[in-house]
Amino acid sequence: MYIQATWWLEQAGKSLTLAGNPAIIKIMSTPEKKNNWLRRLAKRIQQELIWLTPGMGYKRWLVLTVIGSMLLGLGAAVLVLDYYRNTTNQVLVPILAVLSLRFLDRPIRFLLFGGLGMAMILIGIWGANRSLLRPFEKNGKPVWDTLKNYRQREKGIKVVVIGGGHGLAALLRGLKEYTHNITAIVTVADDGGSSGELRRDLGVLPPGDIRNCLSALSNDEALLSQVFQYRFTAGAGLEGHSLGNLFITALSEITGSFEEAVAESGRVLAIYGQVLPSTLSNVQLVGEVQDEATQEVVQVRGEAELTEYPGKILKVWLEPAESPAYPPTTSAILDADLILIGPGSLYTSLLPNLLVKGLTDAILASRAETFYICNIATEQGETDGFNASDHAREIDRHICKHLFNLAICNKNYHGDLGGKAQWVRLDDGMKQNYRVYEADLVDDLYPWRHSSRKLARAIMNLYEERTGPLN
Repeated sequence: MYIQATWWLEQAGKSLTLAGNPAIIKIMSTPEKKNNWLRRLAKRIQQELIWLTPGMGYKRWLVLTVIGSMLLGLGAAVLVLDYYRNTTNQVLVPILAVLSLRFLDRPIRFLLFGGLGMAMILIGIWGANRSLLRPFEKNGKPVWDTLKNYRQREKGIKVVVIGGGHGLAALLRGLKEYTHNITAIVTVADDGGSSGELRRDLGVLPPGDIRNCLSALSNDEALLSQVFQYRFTAGAGLEGHSLGNLFITALSEITGSFEEAVAESGRVLAIYGQVLPSTLSNVQLVGEVQDEATQEVVQVRGEAELTEYPGKILKVWLEPAESPAYPPTTSAILDADLILIGPGSLYTSLLPNLLVKGLTDAILASRAETFYICNIATEQGETDGFNASDHAREIDRHICKHLFNLAICNKNYHGDLGGKAQWVRLDDGMKQNYRVYEADLVDDLYPWRHSSRKLARAIMNLYEERTGPLN
């Protein structure tokens, strides 16, 4: 039985013809199919040429490879030419003449050998790159895209962040998407929880805030940083301690220095940037508190006691008062393009950093833009009832200096804060006394916290607006 039919397969872009004999099948490519092939080829060439775009740090090595290959070829050619001219072996002379294409004109030989050599160099480099970089492909994302982003962040602006707690960690997670030149400065006045126990039992500086920053700046927060943040819930002597705190403490004992332990921990986590203590002195936070019941002013010692004591904090200071700033910390501040103060607990995170001798002097001496990032919500026992201007005024009052050029404040007051926390609202006093930038900075899942993405984007847009394009 003979069947004559023509089937048009749109998805395949082919014409299937059954003519005369059912055993004879002819498949013809359509013009659309040819065009698709050409578009794929053009796209592939365009993708490969991305390696030659500015900022990849690749072209210089490619040029060096080509020049080196040319010099090597030139040396081999000189050697062969010398042998060709001086040899008495009549057997090899005709062979060399054929291999060197002597029967062709020299320009043609140059083009043939040069073109073939260049093609082999490029194919070799392309193949080597594919083989070496394939393991670094993530979720199907092209390697060149990853490399380009890395190079851009590597050349990003130098940012110094002074703060503490979850707010600082959230900010660091957002900033590392824009630059890898980040320095997080944290206080060593913490004496509560796991950090406090290690401080009292082993005499080490508290690693808690440093651990949080290391984890936030980690290259891979999926697993290793989770292990670093793991907190034991049982076990004699282990309950309440985080693995990261124990790790840093152990490294302090092994290396003999706390700062070296922090640096080595950063290498283990492959962090972007660095985390530095504000001082290496064993400081204690002391404060005057107006007792809630008696209205008397009492002195409270220790960060943990300050937050738990029922009353209003009036003033805080460090003991010893003359504890000097860690030299690499002041150097980072002086070398910064942008200094961010906050977010973090006002009396127990921000001020303990700023009260370190020499640190605020370095901020004032720096040529960097200085932004203050106001908290989203108040903290019970510390800033109850505070608005934005109250936070800024307390910083100025304790430091006796005006530190920042501009304040970044949240303008979104929608969401359930839970507990007794209240929104830190932007008030007229803040607008009158400080330059203010308003933006929606609220985390959708945790409204009392800053969104890493929103905050980092607002900061970078504002910095670019004030200084010009970053690239």
